[in-house]
This record gives sequence, structure tokens and C-alpha cells, in this order.
Amino acid sequence: MSTFKRQTLTNNYILVKKAFIIQITGKVQGVYFRASTKAVANQLGVKGIVKNRTDGSVYIEAEGDNISIDEFINFCKEGPAGAVVENINIAETTAKEYQNFEIVKK
Repeated sequence: MSTFKRQTLTNNYILVKKAFIIQITGKVQGVYFRASTKAVANQLGVKGIVKNRTDGSVYIEAEGDNISIDEFINFCKEGPAGAVVENINIAETTAKEYQNFEIVKK
């Protein structure tokens, strides 16, 4: 499990950093999924990468506090307008300590 040290106590919530690999299938390419994911990640303070895969899926590595990551994953389950998420696979992983959120080209 890749949780880090407790970060801070905010409004009675303990924020814990987490890292996940998220793989999404469906109609997720050609619908601005990567750009929308980057915008949502930036709003939430989530760090990591997003990229299209040759099999038509989207691959994400995301790191952030538990509250932001939960909101980010909720977005990933739906995607932007025009996307049709058929399946989402989420696995906790070891953090790479990303400094920002980037779109990675194939």
C-alpha cells in the first residue's frame, strides 16, 4: 500500500497522500479525455500523467491527497462530455512524486 505520512488535518479530515494507476476503456480517445483530465487534475491539485494507449484506452498515474484523489477518480469514471467509459481499473501504487500533471504523447 502506498499511503504516505499524514499530511494535515483540515476541517476534521486527515489528508493522506495516495497514488493510483487508472486504466480506462470505452470511447475515451478523440473526446478530449486527456485534456479534460489534466484540467480536473490541476483544479484538484492532483499530480501525475495521462496518455492514450495504442489499444484505444487511457492510462493515468495520479497522486494526491485522499479527498482530491477520490474526486479525481469520480471524474475518471464519467469522463468529459462525449466520452463513454465502459470500464475503469484502479490500482494503488507507489508514488513517483510528480511535480505537476502532464499529458504524455504516445
